Amino acid sequence: MSGYEANEKSSESEDCVEQSAAERGVSEEARVPSRASDINMFENLPRQVKVVEVGPRDGLQNEVANVSTADKIRLIEALGETGLEYIEVTSFVSPKWIPQLADGLQVCQSLNLSPKIHRSALVPNLKGYAAAQEAGLGAIAVFMSATETHSKKNINKDLAEALKTIAEIVTVAKQEKKFVRAYLSVVFLCPYEGRVDPTKVVDICLALLAMGVDEISLGDTIGAATPNLVLELLKRLKLESDLDRFALHFHDTFGMALANVVAGLEMGIKTFDASIGGMGGCPYAPGAQGNLATEDLVYLLHSLGVKTGIDLRKLVACGHLAEQILKRQLPGKYLRASGLQSGKIIYSEPEVWRE
Repeated sequence: MSGYEANEKSSESEDCVEQSAAERGVSEEARVPSRASDINMFENLPRQVKVVEVGPRDGLQNEVANVSTADKIRLIEALGETGLEYIEVTSFVSPKWIPQLADGLQVCQSLNLSPKIHRSALVPNLKGYAAAQEAGLGAIAVFMSATETHSKKNINKDLAEALKTIAEIVTVAKQEKKFVRAYLSVVFLCPYEGRVDPTKVVDICLALLAMGVDEISLGDTIGAATPNLVLELLKRLKLESDLDRFALHFHDTFGMALANVVAGLEMGIKTFDASIGGMGGCPYAPGAQGNLATEDLVYLLHSLGVKTGIDLRKLVACGHLAEQILKRQLPGKYLRASGLQSGKIIYSEPEVWRE
């Protein structure tokens, strides 16, 4: 087919579309929205979102090459200069299982961060909680899975045992007025059991809230969720609880993380986890790739007119610092697109599409 014939057929096709639309009585204004705010899907966006930076813990725990204590401190303090107010700085899991974070206490005690920044650490049991207490942290994070098989692989406990352990930690933590977050892994799809029953996830969430957990981070641990799965789970949760008690934690294995964020925003979620540069994964979830990159999340939020209080330019600089420390390229899309030219970061703040 010649180029002329192709253009003719294209024009004929366009004419058919125009005629069909006209026949349906659809006006030109209705068919072509002038800006994104004319599309109903963006009517329910929150004005402000809390971003929880998990890179220093969830990102670094998956790194094979040792990262020095000094480099961890340097990265966390740089993140603290970006406007981020919530940073998970380390884990007090046994060094036998996560050797990369064996220096957690030293990291916590050496950090020089603004008092406005909320620091937290992951704790697996009362021994880990005692270490977090010694480190002077005002917030902790506990964790469990939504499926029996992943729970056994991850912490060698069934779900009932995991809930019992968390209850022990929460009881002590609330007596000492700590903020307690709970990570619930594989809430959409499990690498061992496949699709996870949303009703089961809701039941676990209600049990965690009943024992005093302040916030639950719902994890797409293998990065395989899609927006319809996110909407289904959140709609069920909304029938039972206030969604302000929930955060979303996406991995980007199949490139769906940002689409899933939009689904969460539409449902009213106002807290999202992310990792600088897209660092991370799960050592006990085969196929899990990196976390949603913090700079990608912030770029999306800012373009939608959602405030974060974060300086994207400084965040990109942190991403490049992380690459220097790890001596490898990180997968964050915005980090890659920002580029480097003559030692200067090419940067542009996104245009705001929402009025």
